[in-house]
Amino acid sequence: MKTQKEFILHGDLKKVMWQTSWPAVVAIVLYGVNNFLDAVFVGYLVSTEALAAVGIAYPLSQIVLGFGRLIGVGASATLSIWIGAEDKEKLYHLFGSFNCLCILFSLLFMIPAYVFAEQLLSLMGATGGILPLAVVYFRTTLIGTFFWVHGLAVNMLIRGEGKMKTAAGMIAIGLLIDILLKPVFISIFNMGVAGAAWATNIGMLVYSLLGWYYFASRKSSFHTNWKSLSYTSGIGNKILKMGFPELILSVLSVLQSMVIFNALAHYGTENDISFFTVVNRFFLFLLTPLFGLMRGLQPVVGMNYGAGKYARARRTFILYTITGILIVSPFFVVSMLFPNAVLTLLLPNVTITGEQLFFFRIYVSALPILPVTVLALSYFPAVNNSKKASSLALLRQLLFYIPIMTVLPMYFGIGSIYWGSAAIELTMVAITLVLIYLDFRQNKKKWI
Repeated sequence: MKTQKEFILHGDLKKVMWQTSWPAVVAIVLYGVNNFLDAVFVGYLVSTEALAAVGIAYPLSQIVLGFGRLIGVGASATLSIWIGAEDKEKLYHLFGSFNCLCILFSLLFMIPAYVFAEQLLSLMGATGGILPLAVVYFRTTLIGTFFWVHGLAVNMLIRGEGKMKTAAGMIAIGLLIDILLKPVFISIFNMGVAGAAWATNIGMLVYSLLGWYYFASRKSSFHTNWKSLSYTSGIGNKILKMGFPELILSVLSVLQSMVIFNALAHYGTENDISFFTVVNRFFLFLLTPLFGLMRGLQPVVGMNYGAGKYARARRTFILYTITGILIVSPFFVVSMLFPNAVLTLLLPNVTITGEQLFFFRIYVSALPILPVTVLALSYFPAVNNSKKASSLALLRQLLFYIPIMTVLPMYFGIGSIYWGSAAIELTMVAITLVLIYLDFRQNKKKWI
């Protein structure tokens, strides 16, 4: 633990950022590639209707990962702070509460979601031939719920140690298996959308087993009882409090998607649903480097905060944010200049209209400044201020996205989904900057 901890606390910040972030960026980009290829495989190997079905079901399946992020981010943030503070007793007992939460949330979501899958997908806007395909895809993903939750959460614990290369290697293995199995299950075994879901389930199973092996073989930098099922309320509550912003984002993002897909189904066509699915997947893919930086930022800020090195924690946030802007800007430029090439790749045999190109450009227009919001969501919990991260998540989804996306399409059509989303992201960046400024100002003495 000493070697990595001392490097994070005292090493050159640029080197720390590089060594903790590039593996996380690679891992998250691979995850983004997987989601990207999911749409490509289904669109090419099944049908446009199947692509629309997966697009509608996908946000619901992300609730599973939302629980994984709730536990993983919460445990990882507390882990980093406790490593910085050298609190060995809490580190040892961490896994008891961690394991119990993984089991609990997996069961709480999987059982009712499987039973009411058709009703949930109808609420998402699935109708006609899209609905049965969406139900098959969603129910198949639910079978692997525990491994989705545990695999992601335990990998985040490894990242919380600052061991980004180890965590990234595990992600890469799981995703590679997923990518290799998708075309086999879809085409060779003729499993259709269920094949895409089974490939992901198997990848997540491997992902989870690798995390178990890591801690069981005592490769972690701290001593812990990895197989414990003893829940400690103080530790469990701390995990939930620190990870709560991630759950808010995941759950309310589903409500946001529900509103958007219902608007597309009501005011648009099946092609409009497929087009939005592709645009949204590509946009999320462009954001993946930021999610990697976000995961790299958390242990560096958390350990420095836990060790009382507050000024270094603030400098870390500023450095990572500037780096994030520099990383996404070239992708933004390429997307603006060559949108037709991107969209044609994802929507074969579909003619892209000039209006759709305009929608695409508007949708990604906020990309260069999004690092501010994305990294702030990781920064606030890392400095033991999860309330501000929760406030940002609630503002974005509950106050802006859901009501605005309910009203705008009624008066301005489906085009408002694209320019309305861009306007909301710009507003959230402005609010985030104010919260960051207030945080720095209120803690000015501590940050010196």
